[in-house]
Amino acid sequence: MEIERQKKEVLLRLKKIEGQMRGLQRMVEEGVPCQDILTQVAAATAAMKKVGMVIVQTYLEECLNKSKKEPAVRRKEVLEEFQKAMSRYIDYA
Repeated sequence: MEIERQKKEVLLRLKKIEGQMRGLQRMVEEGVPCQDILTQVAAATAAMKKVGMVIVQTYLEECLNKSKKEPAVRRKEVLEEFQKAMSRYIDYA
C-alpha cells in the first residue's frame, strides 16, 4: 500500500531530523563554531522541507482519491480543506 510506505518514509525522516536536532543541541553546548552550526541548521531545514513535501504529496493523493467517491458538494469541501492546509504550510515553510 502506497500510503503506508509514505508514512514509514516520513517517520524515518522525522527520526533522522530528531537526531539532527540533538546533534545541534550538543554543538551549541560544546561551543562549536557558528558556521558549523549554521551548516547543520541548513541541513535540518532542508530535511524538514522534504518531509513537508512528502506529506503534501500524500495528502493531495488522499484528497483526490477521497473526492472521487464523494458527491460534488463534498468534493468541493475536500478541496477547500486541502487548499487551507496548503496555505498554512506555505505560510510556515
